[in-house]
Amino acid sequence: MAGVRRVRGQAAGSAQALRTVQRGGGAALLGVGVGGLLLFALGRDEPLQAIGGGLVVAGAAAVLGTALGFLFGVPRMRAGDPAAGARDSYVPNTNLEQVSDWLTKVLLGVGLTQLGSLGTRLRQLGDALAPALGGDAAVAPFAAALVLYFLVLGFLAGWLATRLLLPRALSDADQALDLFLAGQDRDRKGDKVGADDLRVRAMQHLGLLGTSTDHPGTVREQLPPAGDATPEAVVAEVRSTARRSALTAQQVRELFEAASDGRRIQALALMQGDPALADLSSVLDAIEHPRSGFEQYHALLAARGLVSRLATADWHRLRDAVTAQLVAADGIPYGSDRSWLAEKILARPDPAPAVPRQPTPAG
Repeated sequence: MAGVRRVRGQAAGSAQALRTVQRGGGAALLGVGVGGLLLFALGRDEPLQAIGGGLVVAGAAAVLGTALGFLFGVPRMRAGDPAAGARDSYVPNTNLEQVSDWLTKVLLGVGLTQLGSLGTRLRQLGDALAPALGGDAAVAPFAAALVLYFLVLGFLAGWLATRLLLPRALSDADQALDLFLAGQDRDRKGDKVGADDLRVRAMQHLGLLGTSTDHPGTVREQLPPAGDATPEAVVAEVRSTARRSALTAQQVRELFEAASDGRRIQALALMQGDPALADLSSVLDAIEHPRSGFEQYHALLAARGLVSRLATADWHRLRDAVTAQLVAADGIPYGSDRSWLAEKILARPDPAPAVPRQPTPAG
């Protein structure tokens, strides 16, 4: 495991270095282009006109190049293997990929057929743009070179951005949709807590919720062994086995009261899976005095499963504890997964006060 973590750390460091080089190189190339335009404009009779016209021409070329780079950089979707159990409930729309492929072939075909007249086309382009930069014959070559420079620069920027950012964005969107669909399936099966957990993870994939569930390094060691599974996956597995467990509510409470952080979270997972094993005092302790954001998150999940079962007095205790954590400076962060769960818990309406029955008049 240590070797795997070391390799992953080296890969992450290399990726960060590559991004730094790309940003630095892009800024340098942009600076060269803009600097050349400024130096050229300073030698003209109307420098402001040359600068303004040159910036517009350069910007238009860069936008066109970026659009071409996007078309050439749209990733292809890798088809899943049906034998490996690929999902068939959702198929991503590939229209963008098909349009990109079609336009790329058309542009390449047209470009290759016009390759022989490229010099003539460039001269015509320079002559057409020369008035915007000063108007004499010496401006035409610079105008054509300016267009080519920013066209290529925009193409490289668009292609790199598409290749680096779009696959991750599409992958995150697909994973989020999978999680939402899995959450709906859990909801239909009556697993409200598991459904909420999956919805939170889906919103985190989309960047709609911040994560505040970082767990101490000792938690993984103290949870039941599960190979390379993450602590989140282990907790979900414990939650799914709660109703089949032979543990009693007293044993789960004793498990929570153990000194181990991992045992406390394991007890909370069992309470999530089977509300009959839940102990409100333990849940409130983990909400009000959590040992980590990871523990408080799972305490809120356990409370979410208890909300509909609580008597009025116990509901008020839970409501007060959650509200206090929302307003505390070091409590539940705003916009986090914990705040989303807290708002869901507080959405339960207070029971209406009982209306005393009026005595029926005699006679």
